[in-house]
Amino acid sequence: MEGAERDNTQDWLLPEGSAPPLLSELEERIDEALVIAKASEQAVMAVGDAALDAAQQARRAAEMAERASEAALSAAAVAPVAAVPGLPYEDVALRNFSERADRVVARLRAV
Repeated sequence: MEGAERDNTQDWLLPEGSAPPLLSELEERIDEALVIAKASEQAVMAVGDAALDAAQQARRAAEMAERASEAALSAAAVAPVAAVPGLPYEDVALRNFSERADRVVARLRAV
């Protein structure tokens, strides 16, 4: 065989961009991935805890609303509100507001 036909070492070298990563580089990537995974796990746990807290607060709020509704119904049964002609119930504050609003509208129309 002639020397020109023999393989050259340069023929077997990979281009720089296509060379596989070194073992140390792979270990660094794995370590980084583990750090990210642990941080993600902690974040998910925090979100889960917050969701559980929110659900408990919503349950307590619903229970309080139910108790308030029961108390309002029992109070209405004990002392019924006097009926006003044209209104299903008497609401003094609402009636006063409406009367004042009517007066303001009348003044605005006069202007």
